[in-house]
Amino acid sequence: MMHRDEIRAHLTGPFPSIRTPFNEDDRVDYDSLRHEIDFIIAAGSKTVLLTAGDSHYMCLSDEEIAQVTRVTCEHTTGRAMVVAADRWYSTSRAVAFAQFARSVGADVVMAQPPNWGPSCTPQTLADHYRAVSQHLPVMIVSNVFGPQGADFGLETVGRTLDRCPDVVAIKDDLCGDFARRLCLLAHERCAIFAGGRKVNHMNMWPYGCDGYLSTFMSFKPDIARRYWEAIEAKNLRTARTIIRDYDIPFFEFIATLTGGWNAGLHGTLEVFGITKRWRRKPYYSLDDAEMEKLTEFFRAKGMLS
Repeated sequence: MMHRDEIRAHLTGPFPSIRTPFNEDDRVDYDSLRHEIDFIIAAGSKTVLLTAGDSHYMCLSDEEIAQVTRVTCEHTTGRAMVVAADRWYSTSRAVAFAQFARSVGADVVMAQPPNWGPSCTPQTLADHYRAVSQHLPVMIVSNVFGPQGADFGLETVGRTLDRCPDVVAIKDDLCGDFARRLCLLAHERCAIFAGGRKVNHMNMWPYGCDGYLSTFMSFKPDIARRYWEAIEAKNLRTARTIIRDYDIPFFEFIATLTGGWNAGLHGTLEVFGITKRWRRKPYYSLDDAEMEKLTEFFRAKGMLS
């Protein structure tokens, strides 16, 4: 297994999540999945990261999740670190999935335990992460703490890191003050990265944050690299300018599209020739007129010739 310092290095900088591509008939498009992996590795991503959300696990069967994980690991073939993801599994199922993910070549598993109700305590979550981490290094996702608040989440993280040396990373989705407090608590003990958008990374960066989940790495990686170069040079004026000129306009625009921002992201990947726009029904996929509107947005921003 990878050493925790290697894992931190792979989570430093910008890297994207995998958005499971589909054909128009709802089948998972494994050829496009392979092309997506090739694109992000060629773009400079050191990590290929699956997530229950972006990877559309709500719309996949357990068998499809396993196959997406297998294809991702086999196609990456040591070119980048692979983070597998489970889908709100009970502890016994999460352990079984971690064993499977390790057997097909994953390096880390993003453990997302169920917390409906909310029904978990800091101790039961720490026990869950510890059980899974005995089979594959674990990444925590902070969104599980949302219903019970910041103090609950920070207590859980503290208990977990005290007991579980193989919990190696945290993906933050709660942002704001929680993210800053999380960095102060945990960054010396494990890798931490912002769950999306440069503005969230900049909020965390002064407090200890290794990288961020970059949408632009999926289709226009030079923008992500320019931002990261500015961060490394501590050139915050340039970093802010990139957020102003690209991040904010893009995310505001795709939020106006029918089907919301995720429909816009899948449409974006088609505009740039990475994958197709389709999402599994009943999710909405952009029609031709909306795709042209999206294409015009990128032309106006100088991102398409």
